[in-house]
Amino acid sequence: MVWVGNQTLISHFIFLGLFTHSPLHIFLFSITMIMFLMALSGNGLMILLINVSPHLHTPMYFFLSWLSLMDLMLISTIVPRMAVDFLMGHGSICFTGCGLQILFFVTLLGDECFLLAFMAYDRYVAISNPLRYSVVMSRRVCWLMVSGSWLFGLVDGLIQAVFTLSFPYCGSQEIDHFFCDVPAVLKLACADTSLYETMIYVCCILMLLLPFSVISASYLKILVAVLRMRSAEGRQKAFATCSSHMAVVSLFYGAAMITYMRPQTYHSSKQDKVVSVFYTMITPMLNPLIYSLRNKEVARALKKLLWRCLCSREQ
Repeated sequence: MVWVGNQTLISHFIFLGLFTHSPLHIFLFSITMIMFLMALSGNGLMILLINVSPHLHTPMYFFLSWLSLMDLMLISTIVPRMAVDFLMGHGSICFTGCGLQILFFVTLLGDECFLLAFMAYDRYVAISNPLRYSVVMSRRVCWLMVSGSWLFGLVDGLIQAVFTLSFPYCGSQEIDHFFCDVPAVLKLACADTSLYETMIYVCCILMLLLPFSVISASYLKILVAVLRMRSAEGRQKAFATCSSHMAVVSLFYGAAMITYMRPQTYHSSKQDKVVSVFYTMITPMLNPLIYSLRNKEVARALKKLLWRCLCSREQ
């Protein structure tokens, strides 16, 4: 605690967490840790396969490798800290640590919003204009898209982290969440945050709706192009690829919109924690499964890698 005038300012926060130590919650915590390990191994394997397999060196897999890296970083920003807090029986975080967690979390969330939009545009160009695909989606363009994703995410993260921690916090230290989520932290501020909450609301609408509009427009045009295809095999392949992307988009954007596009008065701590699990744990775990289980190229790359490992052991 820090005394300023007649107010006692908070120097650290206490997490109330996602789980209690009841038998049911211990079981759910075990499931969470399995999900975390699956996300680490699945996304790590996707990055490895894409980097060591020459036939996966295409724009789609280039973006997918970055998505896997973002998912790895996102889940690692939240779950290890939550696990330590649960095992120790209490969780606290200093003011600076909370700011850094907000910065990393919001940055990575923003990165994924824009990267998913660029991935949708990539599929639109590949299906609607295959003859110009290599020209439109050149290596330079792909790097610019990824760099733009990181830049927009970082700017959003810096703005939210700096402004959130610029308010005085002099009441309760308890954050009713399992990480420093901006809406949960703002509830503890002992100042009027309504203007800032409106600004965050507008910012989140732009960060979510702008990429989502690009995705919707891209897939609408893809659908039209696919329906015009004469080849049944081509239609099936296009639908298989795009349905994987849409599954990821629905999970990620659905959960993010429920959390960040509702006014603060409609927020419930319990609901926010449950919804947060989707884009901090479930989506990073499911992404490599969604993209690999229905993808013959990824399956072929995995077989080649396993065969190479077996041959090196025999030698």
